[in-house]
Amino acid sequence: MKPDARLIALLSLGHLVVDLNQGSLPAVLPFLKAAHQLSYAAAATIILAANLTSSLIQPLFGYLADQTARRWMLPVSVLLSGVGLALTGLAPGYGALLVLVVAMGLGVAAYHPEGYRTATGVAGDRKATALSWFSLGGNVGLALGPPVIAGLVTALGVTGSLGMLVPAAVVSLLLLAVLPSFAPAPPPRVVRAAAAHGVNMPGAMALLVLVVTIRSWTSLGFTTFVPFYYIDVLHADPRLVGPLLFVFLGAGALGTVAAGPLADRWGPRPFMQWVFVAAIPFGLLFLQTGGLLAFVMLGLFGAVLTSSFTVSVVLAQAYLPRNPGMASGLIVGFAIGTGGLGVTALGWVADHHGLPMALWTSALLPIAGFAATRFLPAPLDAK
Repeated sequence: MKPDARLIALLSLGHLVVDLNQGSLPAVLPFLKAAHQLSYAAAATIILAANLTSSLIQPLFGYLADQTARRWMLPVSVLLSGVGLALTGLAPGYGALLVLVVAMGLGVAAYHPEGYRTATGVAGDRKATALSWFSLGGNVGLALGPPVIAGLVTALGVTGSLGMLVPAAVVSLLLLAVLPSFAPAPPPRVVRAAAAHGVNMPGAMALLVLVVTIRSWTSLGFTTFVPFYYIDVLHADPRLVGPLLFVFLGAGALGTVAAGPLADRWGPRPFMQWVFVAAIPFGLLFLQTGGLLAFVMLGLFGAVLTSSFTVSVVLAQAYLPRNPGMASGLIVGFAIGTGGLGVTALGWVADHHGLPMALWTSALLPIAGFAATRFLPAPLDAK
């Protein structure tokens, strides 16, 4: 079976808008901090609230997707994420700001499991390739979020965040109008009957969550501390921070697309194992070079490391064939969110041993990821 390219493109567009909103929050936070005269602790709590709602509770939405198979969650979640972020510029106080950020996070959390589950259902025999295109939308959204929201609030003030309503409203209407005609959701009983032919492997899934957590720890370590490294250690122009993050995240988006056909050819397990090994030299070379070459190394590091993003979802759904929505929620939400908690440990390293040591630690973490992938078992064939 061939993938339904039209439906995957629409789902990818929804993924782009949802993660555009998610990726915009860190960039708009300094403006919100100034507008509400917040402390750094209060600003950090906003990010914590967003991460807890958008990442760590995704398995719950995955469970609900497996039980109900309600495709209406897709347009609703896109709209909710956009409304939550757009209205932050109008929030009258800190409490309202937290409520809006939580609403945005809930929209993000609801879209991913149902989106991956739906994309898998129309992917045909080339699941890694199809899901790589679906994931591309999310990664592009994360990369575009900071420059888009920065342009809006710089030109219009903090209320410029209202501009984020436009893409959310347009795409949610497209999903609402077109998605049912492409692939109407089967009744829950049919979904559960089809899933019953698979065999869940919870032990393998737990190990895969560990692998993805290590990858997330590495990636978030770079996105968090590379800007500080350039400004505080290298004393570079602060305007380089935006291009640096765009190169890292944008190259990661391209890496997910390139990875799909390779993973379909080699298999998801071997691909994930050797991606960790291939990423290590580029992370180390980034720390040893400067100028344009450092940008190139950073881009290659992001592309290779992030290329396993979609493949890990494919493997997760093979490990939990009875619960594909929960599988994607555990990978895209819980594992990545848990990896983000590890950045706190890297912060301790930076405080006590310097920013370079924190980045060297991040660059070497893929060694642990490779070691963990060696124990991943082959998925059981459906009976």
